[in-house]
Amino acid sequence: MNRPTARDVAELAGVSRAAVSFVFSGRAQGNLSAGTQARIRAAADELGYRPDEVARSLRTRRSAVIGMLSDEIATSPFAGRMVLGAMEAARARGHQVLLLESRKDPALEAEAVAELRARRVDGIVYAAMSMRSTSVPAALAPERCVLANCVPREPGAYASVVADERGGGRSAVDVLIRAGHRDIALLGGETDNIAASDRARGFGDGLRAAGLKARPEWTLRVGWQIDEGYAGALRVLDTEDPHARPTGIVCANDRVATGVLLAAAGLGISVPDDLSVVGYDDQDQMADHLVPALTTIALPHHAMGAAAVDLLLDSVAADEDVDPATQRVLECPVVERASVVAPGRRG
Repeated sequence: MNRPTARDVAELAGVSRAAVSFVFSGRAQGNLSAGTQARIRAAADELGYRPDEVARSLRTRRSAVIGMLSDEIATSPFAGRMVLGAMEAARARGHQVLLLESRKDPALEAEAVAELRARRVDGIVYAAMSMRSTSVPAALAPERCVLANCVPREPGAYASVVADERGGGRSAVDVLIRAGHRDIALLGGETDNIAASDRARGFGDGLRAAGLKARPEWTLRVGWQIDEGYAGALRVLDTEDPHARPTGIVCANDRVATGVLLAAAGLGISVPDDLSVVGYDDQDQMADHLVPALTTIALPHHAMGAAAVDLLLDSVAADEDVDPATQRVLECPVVERASVVAPGRRG
């Protein structure tokens, strides 16, 4: 059986060979409608067509491969989303993703960068699974590199795609305020963490906009883990006077929120009847399986992976350098479930 060709795809999809070339060379955006692109890809899948990558790379001097170097993949609950977003965006533009992990080891990272450069990838997404300021390896050229979920220590040195952590913190407290809560606590993340600090600022923004003041004894930086959330919850909830405790708590993440649920249960405080709880992250296999299911703020890991690839491939398609001053900030959406209701009457 003969190998299917671009001509076969074009005939099945009812388009020109040039249109097929646009799709598989990553130049379809702005030249073909989304429907036409989808029709071409469906025809290619039906025929089992794949472009000759060797011939194409010799002709275009491009490999149609993007490198993705991450600090942690196997141990992160968020890696799958970001990697999937990157792979889907790359495939939609005729590229594949070569994924490597450094495990935060400088030697492994240097080895991975050298491997990607040797393979002449068209560009590199340098990804972190937790938001941080990072020292990017000097061997990564800014003109062909985009950071995902991290920022360079030297502002403006590399383009980046990040989550709107401050906006997410604001959204978290707004959920409680809209439900009628006025006595609201924050169990935030570590004090030296960028994401935790931005979320805390957003929490303060939301209170001020509603004419409320943060109470110092209810504004704690406890950490990221379940046991830290449990201990923090006891500090703000363990009192015999129900008027002396908050009716709502914004948590650093879903693990801290889990600790709050455990502490509340131990104190005989019903969630959500007596206490509403908002998490952060929308962690897979956790947030929607808690009892009650957790209202939380989702981190846009899938969208960050896709946006980083698109930013990189936009520059490749235009044969231009990535602008290192570029920063795309993505919204952190609210995921409403069952852990927030209007505050009840307190005896």
